[in-house]
Amino acid sequence: MGSKGIAWYAGESLAPSAWVAPEPLHCPDMSCPIGTDVERAAGLLVRGGLVAFATETVYGLGADALNQRAVARIFEAKGRPRFDPLIVHVAEPEWLERLVRSVPENARRLIDRFWPGPLTLVLPKTDLVPDLVTAGLSTVGVRMPAHPSALELLRQAGTPVAAPSANLFGQVSPTAAEHVADQLGSRVDYILDGGPCSVGLESTVLDLSGQFPTLLRPGGLSVEPIEGTIGPIKRADAASDEARPQLAPGMQSTHYATRTPLVLAGREDRLPDAARIGLLAFVPESPLDQFAAVEVLSPQSDIAEAAANLFAAMRRLDAQRLDVIVARPVPNVGLGCAINDRLLRASRRAESEAR
Repeated sequence: MGSKGIAWYAGESLAPSAWVAPEPLHCPDMSCPIGTDVERAAGLLVRGGLVAFATETVYGLGADALNQRAVARIFEAKGRPRFDPLIVHVAEPEWLERLVRSVPENARRLIDRFWPGPLTLVLPKTDLVPDLVTAGLSTVGVRMPAHPSALELLRQAGTPVAAPSANLFGQVSPTAAEHVADQLGSRVDYILDGGPCSVGLESTVLDLSGQFPTLLRPGGLSVEPIEGTIGPIKRADAASDEARPQLAPGMQSTHYATRTPLVLAGREDRLPDAARIGLLAFVPESPLDQFAAVEVLSPQSDIAEAAANLFAAMRRLDAQRLDVIVARPVPNVGLGCAINDRLLRASRRAESEAR
């Protein structure tokens, strides 16, 4: 993992292209400062501030990972329980030397192929990482984002940044700056607008701290290329102790929830008894006259496009004052596994409230 500078982003990793700052957004009530000033955002992080920033997966709510007081503000802003660990973001693989005790060969091979990109590796932590970041665990999840503005932010701040998704705990993850402003507003010191997120699903979380590599959370990198790099990996059973929420973020049984109840249903299933039903479909379907609002994730049946559109589509339906949202499962292969995981967790909130 020698230093390769910016030329390191080559080969099969998610290589960021040259970043062009989007036109700044403006909040009418001025409660949520949004801009494209990376230097300002980095300065705030260094001084213990909270900065929301774009990655290729979703927008993160970042704080200096080595500043326990700053990290505590993340939990306060999100309403996040402290048993839920945070992912630490780095600008270079070499930053791992301060954060983890060892980097096994499997990790090195994955880093060489998939960093920067949507892959979080869980490894034994050093004492430098505050226990608050890891929920008291002896391991820490680390990744290198593939968004150019995120990497520049990390480099200018010069410190690893702890960053869960920049939304209220348990709700739909943000994939645009305005999503962050809608939910967190003045709880954030600055929103660094990096445009829409290209992947649209949180990172895949792989635990390499034990005897066998174990998938803790499916995400923006599908399992198949991981196994093509290091061989077979275990899947943590969501019903077992191996998938306890504190092992990885986003593993609560009810998560990614819309305010509107969401139910999973195939086309052959009976629709809920409700006046205003919204449809979240993978591909176009008919008839549609029974639905008050429809969102299609990918007219071309492209799983990657569906993943990138998922959370924004869920938000748009949630704003339609519907009685219920019907979500169609997508093909359960590749990124489809991660999409179905998010939909299942979103639907469990409606199930729990109906009991």
